[in-house]
Amino acid sequence: MLLKLLFAPVLGPIEGVSWVANKMLEQADIATNDLESLQKQLLALQLAFDMGELSEDDFEAQEEELLLAIQELEDEAEED
Repeated sequence: MLLKLLFAPVLGPIEGVSWVANKMLEQADIATNDLESLQKQLLALQLAFDMGELSEDDFEAQEEELLLAIQELEDEAEED
């Protein structure tokens, strides 16, 4: 306890930055799992495929991931 108190001026800012970084990561995880965000990603994927920016194989693989994530969120919402 005494060492922590003595090193507080040095370690305090480091711990503060670490705390902020962890909070930002938590928010990023929430944003990536948000249903609306996933639906927007799916729409953007469809547009990219329609414009020829993605091959059919890439489109199908990414579409499947997004659809599974959307289904998982919907299932979780039904359980609550």
